[in-house]
Amino acid sequence: MRVHRSGTSLAGAALAALALLLPLAGSAGAAQDPGTRVAPPRGSATMGMGVIAHDGQGSAPGGASAQAVQTEGVDVSSHNGNVAWSTLWNSGVKWAYVKATEGTYYKNTSFNQQYTGSYNVGMIRGTYHFATPDTTTGAAQADYFVNNGGGWSKDGKTLPGVLDIEWNPYGATCYGKTQAGMVSWIRDFVDRYKYRTGRDAVIYTATSWWTQCTGNSAAFATTNPLWIARYSSTVGELPAGWQYYTIWQYTSSGPTVGDHNHFNGDYSRVQALANG
Repeated sequence: MRVHRSGTSLAGAALAALALLLPLAGSAGAAQDPGTRVAPPRGSATMGMGVIAHDGQGSAPGGASAQAVQTEGVDVSSHNGNVAWSTLWNSGVKWAYVKATEGTYYKNTSFNQQYTGSYNVGMIRGTYHFATPDTTTGAAQADYFVNNGGGWSKDGKTLPGVLDIEWNPYGATCYGKTQAGMVSWIRDFVDRYKYRTGRDAVIYTATSWWTQCTGNSAAFATTNPLWIARYSSTVGELPAGWQYYTIWQYTSSGPTVGDHNHFNGDYSRVQALANG
């Protein structure tokens, strides 16, 4: 009987030891959990990279009537590499936005081919800045943007710069800022951009992110054109204050270049935005 009890005790001790090890094994896998996933390298962020994960993806808009007064455009960054601009132009794409900068630490390594190439085939083009409000001030990032491709000139071919403000791919969704703090950061950026260029920056965002991280602020609706991200058949609800969108990014899986957009108006409206 004692032997039997001793065996039971040994087995129990072994099970207890195994139970202690299991949490350690689980913690090794915790790095793969979405909440603690390894962030992508700084500089790799692209416009709309968080849309599907947070807002999902529906069917693309369709029908001639739905696109009758829309002008097709694309947005690109270094992950697109050398872009086939002639192919896009021949398919009906008439304007483009190229990522210029991110934070105050990154410049698009494919910028020259993308920015000059789109211009050379006849497109009206502009540039965008991926915001990282947790790294430096809005004004510092606006200066970095303008100094590295984000400027504007009234040549009929240059669109005003874009502030890409959306989900943080590197950490906390709202970059560790309160809603009021985020509104203040955006104000800092757009005011500095206008001071440097004379133009109001376009704001690219998604309604759900804007609501969560700015409290659905209406502070910019009367001054800054809206570029809304929603991958669905309709544009859906817009952030507070904006009565209409200027640009709608409706898919990340379009032809030739994934990110395709509708400009809300015919080609003359694209020209009007370029000319200010």
